[in-house]
Amino acid sequence: MPQYTPPLRDMQFVMHEVLDATTLLKELPPYAEVDADLINQVCEEAGKFCSEVLQPLNASGDAEGCHYDAATHTVTTPKGFKAAWDQFVQAGWTSLTADAEFGGQGLPHLVGSAVHEMQNAANQAWTMYPGLTQGVTELLNAHGSAEQKALYMPKLVAGEWTGTMCLTEPHCGTDLGLIRTKAVPQDDGSYKLTGQKIFISSGEHDLADNIIHMVLAKLPGAPEGSKGISLFIVPKFVPTADAGVGERNGIFCSGIEHKMGIHANSTCQMTLEDATGWMVGEPNKGLAAMFVMMNGARLGVGMQSLGLTEVAYQNALAYARDRLQMRALTGPKAPDKPADPILVHPDVRRMLLTARAWAEGGRFLAYWISLLLDQSLHHPDAEVRKDADDLVSLLTPIVKAFITDNGLQATNECLQVFGGHGYIREWGMEQFVRDARINLIYEGTNTIQSLDLLGRKVLMDGGARLRKFGKIITDFIEQEGVNEAMQEFVNPLADLADKVQKLTMELGMKAMADKDEVGAAAVPYLRVAGHVVFAYAFARMAQVAQRKIAEGDDSPFYQAKLQTARFYFGRLYPESAAAIRMARSGAKNLMDTEAVFA
Repeated sequence: MPQYTPPLRDMQFVMHEVLDATTLLKELPPYAEVDADLINQVCEEAGKFCSEVLQPLNASGDAEGCHYDAATHTVTTPKGFKAAWDQFVQAGWTSLTADAEFGGQGLPHLVGSAVHEMQNAANQAWTMYPGLTQGVTELLNAHGSAEQKALYMPKLVAGEWTGTMCLTEPHCGTDLGLIRTKAVPQDDGSYKLTGQKIFISSGEHDLADNIIHMVLAKLPGAPEGSKGISLFIVPKFVPTADAGVGERNGIFCSGIEHKMGIHANSTCQMTLEDATGWMVGEPNKGLAAMFVMMNGARLGVGMQSLGLTEVAYQNALAYARDRLQMRALTGPKAPDKPADPILVHPDVRRMLLTARAWAEGGRFLAYWISLLLDQSLHHPDAEVRKDADDLVSLLTPIVKAFITDNGLQATNECLQVFGGHGYIREWGMEQFVRDARINLIYEGTNTIQSLDLLGRKVLMDGGARLRKFGKIITDFIEQEGVNEAMQEFVNPLADLADKVQKLTMELGMKAMADKDEVGAAAVPYLRVAGHVVFAYAFARMAQVAQRKIAEGDDSPFYQAKLQTARFYFGRLYPESAAAIRMARSGAKNLMDTEAVFA
């Protein structure tokens, strides 16, 4: 059975030594009192819950799955999930980053991300229940009325109620402008909603007293397409005036999906039959409001794959240390044993280092964007808030797509380390691969993220956001450019940063003549952009490691950081050259293919 040990030292390295998070957080009034000791204590306690409570339920939950009762339209989660939820709620974990006004602890998003990494490593399917609930609280906090906040937020923050996002429908997939769910206004200010939603994670379960659905629907006579979408709160049970659980509403689960992975999370088909709902925000502007939750979910999906990458690496490494097979090519390394541990073989190390590098780079990116999000919301300087918000916008599709692409590769490589045993369920590795696969699909497929990055976040604003990121890299390169010891990390970073600027200009010019050029180049472009971010991440981490070693720290920890960085630049970074060639190859080799599909 797989095991999981929270990587607290690596997490602390990124937060405190590389990002210097507490110094930056002290500039934000809500977090002025947050220090490293508090962050570490929270992470240590969360790590215990994840490794001792959630992780033991991961394999059993996957094997059992959720149970749907068609007669009552109810879902029962696997054995142990409800008890884990109750323990989670009683310990106050649901309120970690929520505003104190609604009963939250008011901790930074950075801390929340660190905790979410561990939760996802321990049990992704279980973690989706509270993860979506947090998204509902953030959406309501941004767009809900005072009355809606007062009624729903305390219950959601306390974990007494949970939340979902009800977006897509059987016929429309990502193209939400095609939704058919209707919302008819009533005399009392409410609406009656009718329609069907699919792929609704945590849409029905037995963990909490009520489930609050955030539903996209169209008003009578609404404009066509996405400009005619409104957003509604549709609770499973209509709340009473004192926030109690009232009558059953007309929204129910009409089936659960039988999936490749995340079996322990209920992926529901939801039917609305004159369900009572209340509008959030303004008519026909629901999609813009829902983006608060959607963007949060995209960051959350990146955390899911980061967690899976870490836990898969830990188990593959443990196996490689113990498994005896063949002798090292350079001669026996364990002459007292009948064969050497497979860790001595170069390609086994390649597989393990691939997972480790994707985990370390992903951790930097995930924590950095969380810190930027905190700055965008709370920094007293409006210009700093704007710059941070622009970077969050630019980096969000990279977090979602690049980390999840890498996570699937990493879990596959780690399964391969086990050989035939990796393909057998009892070792747990095949579950990591199955669970990782969905992360490239939901919350906007990775192709959608690539289109969003190139089309909306880069070309639409003339590259303004990209230039802000470019300045960060340029400043770092100028700072370290005279440091001979950093050249092996700085030079490839500088080279790729220059190439991505030229590639962006080239694609922008092509797009003016043919919009298909954006679609043809988007996926490899995101891979290139992801490598720019990771090259910056590994250069930053190498900078800290070199400084610590120069100060006399001879522990293996910092040597390992340098060795992983060298592996990244030698073995993973070169993908960027091929991706640039693919992005430049144009749309013709894709679109001038009618004979192929005739």
